[in-house]
Amino acid sequence: MKPLTGRKVLFIALAGFGVVIAVNIALAVSAVRTFPGLEVKNSYVASQNFDEDRAAQLALGWDVGADWEDGVLSLTFTDADGQPVELRELTALVGWATSTRDDFTPEFTFNGARYETPRDMEAGNWNIRVKAIAADGTEFRQRIPLYIR
Repeated sequence: MKPLTGRKVLFIALAGFGVVIAVNIALAVSAVRTFPGLEVKNSYVASQNFDEDRAAQLALGWDVGADWEDGVLSLTFTDADGQPVELRELTALVGWATSTRDDFTPEFTFNGARYETPRDMEAGNWNIRVKAIAADGTEFRQRIPLYIR
């Protein structure tokens, strides 16, 4: 066995740090490619009416839930009394929490109790970005996390 020299120790240290740096660069590039990181295009403009919009949305007293079972994605809107809410308009963007790759905008139908749409979804962490218009014209926006096992 040959003796351990300063040159060998230097190469071992450089190889170790090289592996760590290469892995960090690969993970950083992957993160930037797969996650847009944007909630709104211009946060200053979005903040101008935030308090008024929030107060109007809270005044509705709605509770919103999401579920996926047997190939059906459903959204439930209930008022302060627990009664189902029929909306004037509903749009939703459904996608992975960390990627925009599989985002889709389903067409929901109201069945008297909840809004449903047939959809096959993989197990994982999903986000549903809901935009609803109440009967009185109040806009309601909410991000609903949905974890499918």
